[in-house]
Amino acid sequence: MTGGDREPGEATAGVDDTAHLSPVTRPLTLASHNIHKGLSHFNRRVILDELKSGLHSLKPDIVFLQEVQGQRSAPVRRHHGPPVVQHEFLRGDVYSDVVYGQNATYDKGHHGNAVLSRFPVLDWENIDISHHRMESRGLLHTRVRVPGWPPLHAVCVHLGLFAKSRRFQMNLIAERIDEHIPEREPLILAGDFNDWRGELSTVLERELGIHEAFAALHGSHARTFPARLPMLPLDRIYVRGLKVTRAEVLGDAHWAKLSDHAGLFAEVALG
Repeated sequence: MTGGDREPGEATAGVDDTAHLSPVTRPLTLASHNIHKGLSHFNRRVILDELKSGLHSLKPDIVFLQEVQGQRSAPVRRHHGPPVVQHEFLRGDVYSDVVYGQNATYDKGHHGNAVLSRFPVLDWENIDISHHRMESRGLLHTRVRVPGWPPLHAVCVHLGLFAKSRRFQMNLIAERIDEHIPEREPLILAGDFNDWRGELSTVLERELGIHEAFAALHGSHARTFPARLPMLPLDRIYVRGLKVTRAEVLGDAHWAKLSDHAGLFAEVALG
């Protein structure tokens, strides 16, 4: 497990620097996206500039990212450009805090999940939820201080490709939520769940009172994969203690070029 200690300018654990700010009464905007290590569909080119522009034009308050490359010591291919710390690049001058949870490590770098926030991150923890050594998976749990709100728990995950792995990981996620997130404090659980069978939502709703944003408004999960012709509902934004006021797929022609997954966008308010 890792977490808590941050670099200057990033989140400072236990410090509330929003006391001077007016309470936030509008809905919070959220985005979740598996960014495919910053590469376009079929790994043809680096699309970080376009992705950064797209995210910043949306202006989500909190962004949940999966398959973020935290380090790459050499280009994947000659035309893929120099190594970039992707979560810091995507942060730009829009997000005050960024947290990265390293999951998969290899010869030329590593990747994992990241949370970008306009509001201060009080503390965070990255937890290994890998089921087997062939797939490195993590749960990145952050607590965000939104002025006028109880502490907001923003949890970013990327689950395994196999049903047995996902059930194992869902048990760990449920334990984490049950033991570390009080019911009176709002929760957002977002990421790539690889759950094309739709098994996990029933467990989360029945055992933890958690609801999926897109399904709450539209009656079914959003189809997000593959991005150019979405057929499988892999990506989700779950909430507890929050009211969903908007949920949509980022699936237009521009976004379809930025990853093999389509992104999700949602608005939530205190329920």
